[in-house]
Amino acid sequence: MINRSRPLLVTSLCTILALATGVVGSMRACAEEIATADRVVVRKAEHKLYLYSGQRLLGEYKVELGLNPEGQKEREHDFRTPEGRYYLERRNVRSDYFLAIQVSYPNRDDERRARKHGWVPGGSIMIHGFPNNPKHPSAYYMSNDWTDGCIALSNSDMVEVWMRTQDNIPIDIFP
Repeated sequence: MINRSRPLLVTSLCTILALATGVVGSMRACAEEIATADRVVVRKAEHKLYLYSGQRLLGEYKVELGLNPEGQKEREHDFRTPEGRYYLERRNVRSDYFLAIQVSYPNRDDERRARKHGWVPGGSIMIHGFPNNPKHPSAYYMSNDWTDGCIALSNSDMVEVWMRTQDNIPIDIFP
């Protein structure tokens, strides 16, 4: 699926970044320099998210995970970040967090596993920035696993991930 609003989005985000950082220069150059990822990889043990275009690494970002990060997400409210192959589904600019991209959890394996145990698999797993109404200082969000099972980045990293990804690309989440 082609997202025809992508150039406008990139230009708009470049404008916001330029205004927020006080950088003066060509916003067109900003948009042209942003390579688009075709795959996202999260390595939970490393607390890292990687963006790739083919085999080329485009970016590496520190992430925080669910409050109970070890192991596969099994059910709703277990505070685990899922493991497996998923896809980026949709974007939410009106999230309770700074930008949010939904991950296609649960997949068929997740649903089958939960059903086998009589559990609800949960959902609403997102890649997002910090809370819009934080309850803790920024340092807390940067150094602790704090989500309900989502993948959290700093707001500045979230802007970059937002700009470099599109819906329907795979995200592989490894232990």
